[in-house]
Amino acid sequence: MRRSIMLIVGLAFGVTSPLSASETENLEIALSLAKMLQSARTVVARNQSLINDPNVGDKGLSSDVVVARAIEIYREATGTDPRNIDPASRHGRLLEAQTDAIAEVIDENQETKNMPGVGFKGFVPAVFARLVNERFSKSMRNESSVKVTAPVSLVRNRKALPDEWESASIENRLMTPEWPKGEVLWENSNQSDRQVFRVLVPEYYGEGRLTCHGEPKGEIDLTGYPKEGGKLGELGGVISITLFE
Repeated sequence: MRRSIMLIVGLAFGVTSPLSASETENLEIALSLAKMLQSARTVVARNQSLINDPNVGDKGLSSDVVVARAIEIYREATGTDPRNIDPASRHGRLLEAQTDAIAEVIDENQETKNMPGVGFKGFVPAVFARLVNERFSKSMRNESSVKVTAPVSLVRNRKALPDEWESASIENRLMTPEWPKGEVLWENSNQSDRQVFRVLVPEYYGEGRLTCHGEPKGEIDLTGYPKEGGKLGELGGVISITLFE
């Protein structure tokens, strides 16, 4: 029988099926990584007008500032301060690697964000998240990977295309009317002869994302892509987390 539970750490994601102790730990780590990514992406989203202001040079968005604001958003959402997680634990090490990736991406794009006389910089939340995930997945390739993907019809960057398991899970489970909205999907499986724990965190279109992904379908958005015609509350993407055993 399916049921929804909340993790002890207070991460606000629904979870299907009973969990063993090891699965509970893995899921806690995976959802923590998803929440930190969302938190950092929110900082970038909230500052899009500032980033794209051609009349402002230094935006004041240093890596220290962005990471601090992301930690605060994470803490408000979960009730847990990520800085209190044991840095020697698997959870702590992965979260530290992710915050390092966030800081590095922000540092490497300072010139772009602070370029005077230029409006749209192209440093949007989706691009930021992809760069962070690529950096994290490369540095922790033997332990974990994170990416943001979506139904194939909604993917704009080929690097974000879902793999076979992700595509099947999205189409046959997350997108079905029977799937409880907001509930995450998790599964133990094998990947390249290794045992893996995989998690999909569904994300739905909010007002902000519809600016680029809403209606009218086909209209070119500010990034140069045609809008997908998405509607408020529809599945717009998925954070996919893999933990290698």
